[in-house]
Amino acid sequence: MNFDTELVGKIGSMALIDKEDGIIDYTRVARLSRELHPGCVWVSSGATEIGRLDYLARNGRELTGEHAKTDYAAQGQAILMETYRRYIDPRYSVRQVLVEHQHFNDEKKSEHLRTLLLRCKEQNAVPIVNYNDAVSNEENRRLEILALQRGNARVYECVDNDETASRIACLLKARLLVILTSVDGIYTNPDDATTLVPLITGKDAYELVENIEAHKQFCAGASRAGANGARAKLEYVKDAAAQGTTVYIANAKYTLADVLGERVPLTKICIS
Repeated sequence: MNFDTELVGKIGSMALIDKEDGIIDYTRVARLSRELHPGCVWVSSGATEIGRLDYLARNGRELTGEHAKTDYAAQGQAILMETYRRYIDPRYSVRQVLVEHQHFNDEKKSEHLRTLLLRCKEQNAVPIVNYNDAVSNEENRRLEILALQRGNARVYECVDNDETASRIACLLKARLLVILTSVDGIYTNPDDATTLVPLITGKDAYELVENIEAHKQFCAGASRAGANGARAKLEYVKDAAAQGTTVYIANAKYTLADVLGERVPLTKICIS
């Protein structure tokens, strides 16, 4: 298979936060940012949680009400992008790309997004992608998704950035997809670190998908309230793996170089 881009990566909200101090884990972001370069597309969660922590620090209280997530996301996006810009190699441009579900369910919008992201490599830029929570109304989104489901066999919601990263990997025909989280990978028993699954594979796309489905039965729980957990990760990466993309699910405490070099505990998903 010919690949149009080298790597799509994603880091989760909880992997970006220093839980003890309640701030961005600047050491982790700096380390990861220094590994990014044109040819990488980086999907970053964290804006909402970072915005919440920033608002709390400045005001001594949290927001309440149905619009709190929207307001936190708007505040956190600025901090998130400033942090990436600070640590990504200054030789490279940094571009924020905010997406919503319609960018993956409409053919023309998908093509527009695809060409935008591909131009970044040509123009010496690193795109940082996130779901556009700041302008996304949950009730309206649900109605739009329901309307799409009536006319389409399959609809992509992409509120979870694991799905966003996986759809981008499919859209760009990425050689590599890296999902960084707060654990080392997929386990057959989430409470037993010795049950980490190092490899899920198959001789072809059909067998690989069957084996991914078989491992979903072992998955339960999530790193935070509202997250979909390991089972959803396997579902989301299935299409990318089936098209020939090599998928790594690994802990964000490791460097990208060590993940891609398979020098740390992780789960690798690929056609054999």
